[in-house]
Amino acid sequence: MKENFKNIKVIGFDADDTLWVNETYFRDAEQEFAKLLSQFETPNKIDQELFKMEMKNLPLYGYGVKGFVLSMVEMALELSNHTVSSKTIEKILDIGKAMINKPVELLDDVEHVLKQMSGKYKLILATKGDLLDQERKLEKSGLIDYFHHIEVLSEKESNNYSKLLKHLEIEPSEFLMIGNSLKSDILPLVDIGAYAAHIPFHTTWQHETVSEQSATSADYLTLNSISDILKYLDE
Repeated sequence: MKENFKNIKVIGFDADDTLWVNETYFRDAEQEFAKLLSQFETPNKIDQELFKMEMKNLPLYGYGVKGFVLSMVEMALELSNHTVSSKTIEKILDIGKAMINKPVELLDDVEHVLKQMSGKYKLILATKGDLLDQERKLEKSGLIDYFHHIEVLSEKESNNYSKLLKHLEIEPSEFLMIGNSLKSDILPLVDIGAYAAHIPFHTTWQHETVSEQSATSADYLTLNSISDILKYLDE
C-alpha cells in the first residue's frame, strides 16, 4: 500500500473489537447456550445450527445482542422440538442481559491514539449493530468526546460508506478507515478509493471472514496494534 496519508482529513474507527472487546463475549455466550441445550445435541452441532439461524434472521433483526438472543431462543425451540422448558428460555434471556451489561473493556492504546489524533483530524465512529447498545457502549467507554460524528450502519458496504463520505463532504482520498474486519471495515473502503488500515483481532465472527484471494489482492495497510497507525500519520 502507498502509505501516503498527507491528504487525510477524516479518520473513521470501527467500534467492536477495534476500540473495545466484543466478539469474545459472543463466543462465551455460545458456549453457555450449548451447555443449556446439551441434552438435545452436541456442542459443535448446536454452534453450527445457531450460526445458520443467525444468518437467516439477520435481514429481520440486524446485528447485535438482541437479534442474537432471539436467534438463540428460536434455535432452542427448534432443537428441542418445542419441548425446551420455560426455565431454559429464561436462562437464555439472562445470557443476553449479561452480555448487554458487560463492562466496556478498551483495547490497548486506544485512548492514547484518539488523543494524539483528535487535534489534527476529524474523528468519526462508523459501526454496525443495535443503535441503543452501541450508544450505551460508547457512553460507557468514555470516548464519546473524541468523535465529531457517530454513524451506526445497518450494513458496512461500499454504497453505505459512499453515502457517509458524501454526508461528511469529503472525497474518498481524504478518508482513512481503521477496523478489525476485512469484510466490513477494509475492502468496501478500498473499493471506493479510500484508505484503510486493518488491525486483526484474535477472534472473528464467521460471517466476517473473507477469502484469501480477497484478503491478499486488495491495497490496504495491516497493523499489529492501533498505535502503529501514528507513525504513518506523522510522516
